[in-house]
Amino acid sequence: MKQSEPQALGTAGEVLRAFTWLGLTCFGGPIAHLGYFRTEFVERRGWLSDRAYADLVGLCQFLPGPASSKLGFSLGLMRAGYLGGLAAWIGFTLPSAVLLVLFALGAGALSSSVIGQGLLHGLKLVAVSIVAQAVWGMARTLCPDRARASIGAGAAVLVLLAPTAIGQIAAIAVAALCGLRFCRSDAEAVPESLHLPVGRSIGIVALMLFAGLLVLSFIAHGDSVAAMAAAFYRSGALVFGGGHVVLPLLSEAVVDSGWVNDELFLAGYGATQAVPGPLFTFAAFLGAASDGPASGISGAALALVAIFLPGLLLQLAALPFWGAIRGRHSMQAAMRGINAGVVGLLAAALYNPVWTSAVLGPADFAIALAGFVLLTAWKTPPLLVVILTALASTLLAVM
Repeated sequence: MKQSEPQALGTAGEVLRAFTWLGLTCFGGPIAHLGYFRTEFVERRGWLSDRAYADLVGLCQFLPGPASSKLGFSLGLMRAGYLGGLAAWIGFTLPSAVLLVLFALGAGALSSSVIGQGLLHGLKLVAVSIVAQAVWGMARTLCPDRARASIGAGAAVLVLLAPTAIGQIAAIAVAALCGLRFCRSDAEAVPESLHLPVGRSIGIVALMLFAGLLVLSFIAHGDSVAAMAAAFYRSGALVFGGGHVVLPLLSEAVVDSGWVNDELFLAGYGATQAVPGPLFTFAAFLGAASDGPASGISGAALALVAIFLPGLLLQLAALPFWGAIRGRHSMQAAMRGINAGVVGLLAAALYNPVWTSAVLGPADFAIALAGFVLLTAWKTPPLLVVILTALASTLLAVM
């Protein structure tokens, strides 16, 4: 039966204004972003129903890439077509990317003074608190029973023993297989399907483009612009869960290659917690701070486009087919296993490189622990935790 294509309900300018405001005000990471989006587009603007919103969120969480950015892209696409999707991505991404590029251009000067070193170390410590909070919250939601807790623990062990991109792919694949075997009883009815202005032919072309670029990303090596773009594209393509989970892949891409040193990497990750918008804009910092083939503004633009592109291509590929795919109980079971595996990947990243590089003594542990308690028990805004942690580390450095 032929599906009717919905007409655009708004304009790209309307979408750009809405998402630029969110890009300036959405603190708290991808899960918090989903709450902001629901308030803005379901409750306030009425762009879609709660049930349709939940269905779209399910797709964004299942596919690799940053969930909140893919959700924003899809909402813009539904509201104003392809230009609306692009406007949503630009509005939500650019504010934090610009701030992180400015930080990257000044990070070298900061590191030359005692106060600057204390500040940068504080940003590394806040990364410990933020990632620990993410592991804690995700584990409670995605690993609520023995089967999924075991899947998560197994994924963490596998990634720690094989700390490479291949090890992470293997962990996700094993988690999916375990989900098929042990998580079938949790299958639920599928919410209503969405009808967005993306034809099946466009979906197939997007999938072919995604796969072709992914193959090329494994072929490109050396110290070239193509190899740098490939590293960021590969990082964006292989991340399930988005946000914090991209940390180990990016570390392998830029730290192991020598483009960014470990201290600057973690300082940038800490600074990312102080800005609104998607956590994938951390790539803009890395591109700008890189000693590789591209740096500064051009490096930031290259890294930013490369890391977001695979997730957006997969979203375009899946939208025309999502209703039928998600209706299968076996797919729902695999999704539960994958989500548990994501928790394991994040737990492994919490240990290495976040903890091993930032917590160097009892004082560091105390600061990171205080930040964790502020985030989890006191529900303190992440920006305030970043400020307090940076101040505490700076005071210790000058004492």
